[in-house]
Amino acid sequence: MKLLFVDCCVSQRGADSRTKRLAEAFLEAWQAARPDAEVETVGQEVLLALRPFTPDALNERDALAAAGRFDAPVFRLARQFREAEEIVVAAPFWDLSFPAALRLYIEYISANGLCYHYDNSGCHGDCRARRLVYLTSGGDVEREDSVGVLYWRQLAAMFGISRFDYVFAAGLDALPDQAPALLDAAQELVRRLAEETV
Repeated sequence: MKLLFVDCCVSQRGADSRTKRLAEAFLEAWQAARPDAEVETVGQEVLLALRPFTPDALNERDALAAAGRFDAPVFRLARQFREAEEIVVAAPFWDLSFPAALRLYIEYISANGLCYHYDNSGCHGDCRARRLVYLTSGGDVEREDSVGVLYWRQLAAMFGISRFDYVFAAGLDALPDQAPALLDAAQELVRRLAEETV
């Protein structure tokens, strides 16, 4: 089994990133439950190096897709995403969603004809993953309409991933006296999710 970890834990806290702590708790528990499984990581060095698509770049990518040239380098991240059996995306709650680097990653993996396709009945996902887990943390309290959570829930459906889970460690700055307990509770929740068989 292969899990893809998309590490967008961009933080001024560096190694003390609260979102990264959630991700580490998940990955440790996931690997402990599956010692022979593989974790493949898309790190921040990859995400932060992505460039926005220009109209010319989009035309070139569309031409490659029309020719079935999904082995082209522009589709590398999409191929990796499509083949993963489980996916974990971790990113802080920034400006009501997530860092821009993650939005660019979404553009690269949203490859029509590879990760999803259209026919007369609509959009159909083509990814292998059975579950996508979105991990985030933020200073404000969680709201039902959190854009990051809603966005990844809809993306999972578009990609054909039947199960979506998320953990939002929220209120870490709004409730500073409770922050350690809130983060501990969120880490315990991600450990339980990681141990589940999908």
